[in-house]
Amino acid sequence: MERQQHTTAHNTVSVNDTLISQVDAIGTDASTHDNATHKKPPYVSHQPDSHGYIHYRDDDNAMWQALLARQADQIPNRACSAYIEGLTKLNLPTTHIPQLSDIDEVLQSTTGWRTAAVPALISFSKFFKLLADKRFPVATFIRRFEDMDYIEEPDIFHEIVGHCPLLTHPAFATFNETYGKLGLNATKEERWFLARLYWFTIEFGLVGRRREDRRIYGGGILSSPSETIYALSDEPKNSPEYRAFDLLDVLRTPYRIDQIQPIYYVIDDLDTLFDIVDSDIMGVIKQARTLGLFQPTYPVKTS
Repeated sequence: MERQQHTTAHNTVSVNDTLISQVDAIGTDASTHDNATHKKPPYVSHQPDSHGYIHYRDDDNAMWQALLARQADQIPNRACSAYIEGLTKLNLPTTHIPQLSDIDEVLQSTTGWRTAAVPALISFSKFFKLLADKRFPVATFIRRFEDMDYIEEPDIFHEIVGHCPLLTHPAFATFNETYGKLGLNATKEERWFLARLYWFTIEFGLVGRRREDRRIYGGGILSSPSETIYALSDEPKNSPEYRAFDLLDVLRTPYRIDQIQPIYYVIDDLDTLFDIVDSDIMGVIKQARTLGLFQPTYPVKTS
């Protein structure tokens, strides 16, 4: 990502817009998440053959099956209705990782989107360019068993199960396209503020004005078995903070990518995403830059 050099949880990046992981493109917050260590072997995307077919290993397909089965028990009554409808349209296989061409067929017929197979590392500019072109980047690897509950890097389960169902919804699709176009024209500092917007909507957003109607639409939650439960938890000592969506507040809220989120912003309904992209996002970013970030609600990493 275009920023001063620092080490994230999974790679080092520099000021030169070099290769970065897709999760950085969507929101590693340099102000609160630097100098972390990550000693696990890096994830590597599978490459398609000459016919565009990706051959996944048996253990990859077994992980897909286990994740999908677990989420099938948790998502009903937690995910928003538009997500459930999109999941039904995708008709994902339960025993193996789907080919992206099968996903594209559904997305093209609904909102005109398609996927784009990417390596585990892509440039910041490429991420925005893909979204602006209505192509959703999908890293073609799946998490290991030890990362089943939560993974910092966005794997194929995160992208396909977390995001693609809602890419069949016009408001969600339009938000992503507009976000990509804004990012292409943004400065380095403006991109940091845009990252916070993406984080608290597309990745970790909730929808529903009344608490009893509250549901999940953020893909970072819906692809995490543990966070799917936590995000709507009623446990007094282990429940998150819910805040009504306010664009200026969202842009000023720091976050960390390596833990379950302590704060969720809630929109009234999915069509609110239309209202957000119709607002003066870049103008509000200027206000946020002047006011500065809120104090974090979690321990700041120092090493």
